Amino acid sequence: MSVPKLQIVNLRKEFSDGSVAAVDGIDLEVAAGETVALLGSSGCGKSTTLNMVVGLENPTSGDILIDGKSVIGLPPGKRNVGLVFQDYAVFTSMSVCQNLAFGLKVRGVAKAEIARAVDEVAELLGMTGKLDARARDLGGSELQRVAIGRTLVTKPDILLLDEPLSNLEAAARLAMRKELRRLQKEAGLTIIYVTHDQIEALSLADRIAVMSAGKIKQVEKASLICQEPGHLFVANFMGSPPMNLIRGWLSRDAGQISFMRDDFSVSLPAETVLPEKERNDPVVLGIRPETVRLARPGPDTFEVAVRAVEPRGAEAVLTLEHASQTLKAVVPAQERPLEGAVVNVAVDPQTFVLFSGETDLRLPLRAGDAA
Repeated sequence: MSVPKLQIVNLRKEFSDGSVAAVDGIDLEVAAGETVALLGSSGCGKSTTLNMVVGLENPTSGDILIDGKSVIGLPPGKRNVGLVFQDYAVFTSMSVCQNLAFGLKVRGVAKAEIARAVDEVAELLGMTGKLDARARDLGGSELQRVAIGRTLVTKPDILLLDEPLSNLEAAARLAMRKELRRLQKEAGLTIIYVTHDQIEALSLADRIAVMSAGKIKQVEKASLICQEPGHLFVANFMGSPPMNLIRGWLSRDAGQISFMRDDFSVSLPAETVLPEKERNDPVVLGIRPETVRLARPGPDTFEVAVRAVEPRGAEAVLTLEHASQTLKAVVPAQERPLEGAVVNVAVDPQTFVLFSGETDLRLPLRAGDAA
């Protein structure tokens, strides 16, 4: 089994008198050539984690290993980890060429080798025609390319990106996402990408680590995390709108397990198998808005009142009410009903997600499922 490029082991960072843990005992492994996004809201600990990996902050406890070797105590320059900040940190008085060459020049690399490395990175970034331009004359996305290029030219083992696109306008942000995907593919980079933007994380990362209050709540493939949240926080955080979450309990009648909440109830899949202790304990039912669909009246549908309609281009987000329970639904724009209408909806029980009301962890609904 190959050694991960990066291992974070029970990493903790305390501030003040130790009463505040910015990073609270997290574990993470990143394979060579993989892109992992640290996703979370401001203050969740993701940037502090990055600062400890690069060496700008010392952890209170835990370990950081690169290629199987601990880097705790090593200064940033000895770790071969590149960090790109959201504010670019480009020398605006220098040319693009001088910016790209700066790190190698500081290290005392020969001029011929610097020129070769700069040309190589400039071509990779599509900046060959801009090498003589002054950085102060560049646009935001070009400045970001220079910042990334200045790091890439030193051939880091790991590239750390801290909110790299947050200062860009929407069109430039989209263009840079495409650029980063291309760089990932062509250069085979190992990237840790810090962001609060779900779209960026979902479009750029192989896996996403969702953080909250200094802890990693779940690490999952980007293609699965919205459909298979492992923790209640993740279900409530991911998606726009996020998953419908309804607190209630389970009941069994003639072998059929149902979820109940006051006068709201739905049947779980026939093959549902739950641990004995969960059958009477509080649970939380998760229903993705995309799985709530408009339907004709029938035995597997229920009637809802449309309280709000929010058009979103090709889609519309509906706020629905059934038996004093509010649900969000995402439907095609051409099918959206009018506010105040009464319609029927259906939900596929196979898409339900169930969480423990005590631990907030996802419960397996079938034998063999992993929580």
